[in-house]
Amino acid sequence: MPESANTLNKKTIIALISSLVILSDFITKKIIVSKVMFYEHIDVLPFLRIVHIENKGAAFGMFSNLGNHIFIIISLIAIFFIIMYLLKIPKGLELYSLSLILGGAIGNLLDRLKTGKVIDFIDVYVNHWHWPAFNVADSALTVGIIMFIWSNFISIRSKDAQ
Repeated sequence: MPESANTLNKKTIIALISSLVILSDFITKKIIVSKVMFYEHIDVLPFLRIVHIENKGAAFGMFSNLGNHIFIIISLIAIFFIIMYLLKIPKGLELYSLSLILGGAIGNLLDRLKTGKVIDFIDVYVNHWHWPAFNVADSALTVGIIMFIWSNFISIRSKDAQ
């Protein structure tokens, strides 16, 4: 396949995956804000409920005292470097993982730009132990990071085997 077609395919994959994450995140957050009262919860399964929480911090509400502007700047810098890396190097699993990370980062950035906080609504728990609430963008970030680490682990192992 010619290089230009390869680049077009790569850009299409990035755009599709990232857009799907951003759109899913936006729609689910919009539904939560319009249908679920703040701090209300709806039991879905014995270990899962839908809640409406607003997170002013980073992951799990950490560093909420830093202020929204810091998180916006960090997000913009991270997004810039992800895009630069995406356009130059990755293929295969790494391409998909970084596309998920990009979509997740943009999804949460849009919340920060619009409201100064991130809407979280997925609450997973066992008895009284709760994982911090999260959203679609957080899920894409987490899965993307795990896939990225895995793809690099596989790459290192295959280089060592040669």
